[in-house]
Amino acid sequence: MHMADALIAPAVAGTMAVCSGVVAAHSIRTVRLSDDRKNIPLAGVMGAFVFAAQMINFSIPGTGSSGHLTGGMMLAAVLGPEAAFLSMIGVLTIQCLFFADGGLLALGCNIWNMAFYGCFIGGGLIWRAILKGGISKKRITAASILGCILSMELGALSVTIETTLSGITELPFNVFLGAMLPIHVAIGLVEGLITAAVLCFIYETRPEMLKGIGKNDVSGSSRMKRGTVITVIGVAAAVVGGVVSLFASGLPDGLEWSVERVAGEVEGAGGGAYTIAERIQNFFAFLPDYSFPGSESAAGTSVSGIVGSAMVLILVVAVSWLIRSFMKQKQS
Repeated sequence: MHMADALIAPAVAGTMAVCSGVVAAHSIRTVRLSDDRKNIPLAGVMGAFVFAAQMINFSIPGTGSSGHLTGGMMLAAVLGPEAAFLSMIGVLTIQCLFFADGGLLALGCNIWNMAFYGCFIGGGLIWRAILKGGISKKRITAASILGCILSMELGALSVTIETTLSGITELPFNVFLGAMLPIHVAIGLVEGLITAAVLCFIYETRPEMLKGIGKNDVSGSSRMKRGTVITVIGVAAAVVGGVVSLFASGLPDGLEWSVERVAGEVEGAGGGAYTIAERIQNFFAFLPDYSFPGSESAAGTSVSGIVGSAMVLILVVAVSWLIRSFMKQKQS
């Protein structure tokens, strides 16, 4: 659901950047109040896993379309909505700058559409509401599916509204929305099942790592040490990004598919802010479209998955450490 700059007017892009920035500021303040430093490695590894997982486009049968995880709800269920939102900003920013995935001008939109709803609606409201009555694999699965579908639908609705308000394309709102919502229900369902599988694994191995789990909800002892679970997730990120990514679907994702069905190709506007954003992105993107420049070698995809996951891990850990260190210095 990464939006390209061609769909967005600078005014809409700026507005959504401010909205995302306000939520980011709130998230930083909230995370600063938490001195739970043991979550810093977990945040880095989970962010790396989400980066790798987003590279896996899965086909939606009978549609000619594909989809990929957003990962916001998965992160929020483990880290909490605020820390998850900051981790998602790291994922989306690295994707945009270094892999040219999503427009730089549209980055604020993509953060809102792909991170806000998953972290605060799926992982904040839905996850907490369903697990309020107790924890079980069935409840985890129900929360994951419902939260991911709702988050994906809200993201699809926002994309349609942002595109319409921009007025650059000739995509009719009703027709565009009619294409976006159904395909993203299917994508949300698949994401929900994958999210449930990951969260059920954590529940089985180290249940206290899930948010909203009290001591009374944990039956028996954990099957793995915390460090072992983090290592397993880290290895999974490397395998998914370096190997599984080679088998990703080449079909257009839900947004591209919807645009093609409604209006074919969209040229968008040019000049000004668009040119500046493109130049900046071209300067930083050393592996555009997750491949070596000018090469179709599969090695480019593997390298992109591993390098990108490592970059997210380092960035999230560094930022998390700085936020908490600043708070500690301020208190002292």
